[in-house]
Amino acid sequence: MSIRTLIRGGLVITAADELHADVLVEDGRVAALAAHGSAAAEAWTADRTIDASGKYVIPGGVDAHTHMELPFGGTAASDTFETGTRAAAWGGTTTIVDFAVQSMGQALRQGLDTWYDKADGKCSIDYAFHMILSDVNEGTLKEMDHLIGEGVTSFKLFMAYPGVFYSDDGQILRAMQRASGNGGLIMMHAENGIAIDVLVEQALARGETDPRHHGEVRKVVLEAEATHRAIQLARVAGSPLYVVHVSADEAVAELAAARDKGLPVFGETCPQYLFLSTDNLEEPDFQGAKYVCSTPLRPREHQAALWRGLRTNDLQVVSTDHCPFCFRGQKELGRGDFSKIPNGLPGVENRMDLLHQAVLDGHISRRRWIEIACASPARMFGLYPQKGTIAPGSDADIVLYDPHAEQVISAETHHMNVDYSAYEGKRITGRVDTVLSRGELVIDRRAYTGRAGHGVFIPRSTCQYL
Repeated sequence: MSIRTLIRGGLVITAADELHADVLVEDGRVAALAAHGSAAAEAWTADRTIDASGKYVIPGGVDAHTHMELPFGGTAASDTFETGTRAAAWGGTTTIVDFAVQSMGQALRQGLDTWYDKADGKCSIDYAFHMILSDVNEGTLKEMDHLIGEGVTSFKLFMAYPGVFYSDDGQILRAMQRASGNGGLIMMHAENGIAIDVLVEQALARGETDPRHHGEVRKVVLEAEATHRAIQLARVAGSPLYVVHVSADEAVAELAAARDKGLPVFGETCPQYLFLSTDNLEEPDFQGAKYVCSTPLRPREHQAALWRGLRTNDLQVVSTDHCPFCFRGQKELGRGDFSKIPNGLPGVENRMDLLHQAVLDGHISRRRWIEIACASPARMFGLYPQKGTIAPGSDADIVLYDPHAEQVISAETHHMNVDYSAYEGKRITGRVDTVLSRGELVIDRRAYTGRAGHGVFIPRSTCQYL
């Protein structure tokens, strides 16, 4: 039986508005909002009243870029859908969009069904899928149409990782042409992987094996070049383009120039590029391996361009690219050869908190926090207004956020299934207090009350910015 819930006395913040309002939840959805103390709000009755005094009432976060259980380099990401979605909930995220993987020689259907099986009955929050295209051919191009029909409406291609995920320009163009006709959104890992592999080989031959060389060979100009090339291919195809994990100032400039021309080009960055840098890759005793990801961390001066891009809307979304590998036994696979370090960082639990700290630090406004973490990813990937906002009819994915609580990020206290934190020891202000997913309490005053299997697959419509 549905519990009628009243959230009373908080400051409701969405991408569009801030209002001292009460929120009525019924049948898993937002039933109504009314100004706190108004006659309408005072007349409401509920089975359960949650006191939000002194707290923000915000939409649950939408993390549009995660990799649970992703096979990579002979190992696999350490978070399962069960552990990863539980950690996401602890961090105020109530929807993830993960990546199903097509392997070479395999149908898209086979890869997608594998990911359905991994997630089904395991998730404590709702989830959706993108599809990674590893083998673009006539059969898989036709399959794109069918996947869009069942709510998998975005397709990721790689200009990096030759021999694994890589697609050449012809394959990319064909996929973009297909997307221009069926409404799909092409997502691009934009790095010149062919050139990077040459630089990797040369660095290793010189005996440059430490983690810091991972960042040195994956050069800024090779991200910028690939971003430019992806944009031009999308222009030829008449296709929209979403560039994932943008890390460098020159890549932001390519996106800004395209958007100034009115092209349907979008960009995402991630907390690691906003808060970490090559300084972390240079940590001694192989500790820098913890920070190996692709695109790589950049020198700190690139952060200003990323924050500016988020303010000017040349970057629309902050996702995590959550792809955790334990230091012991996984990152250590690359001792003596940085190219064998599994690429990826943990972060699904930290994103909302880090971005709230960015509000306090003056980088973005409160509404922009909600926009880049909730509303824009929901719109980008066809989930809005079911997700990403607090409005009548929306799913009651709601977070009570304490803006004054102080915390220190640490692997000792996080809930991700990984043995280190990328932000170990960072002091921040703001913390999730209570989380509802479709009206059901998942985190209740800092206690986990969720359950595996509550989260369901959410079919998505096409990109709502087009």
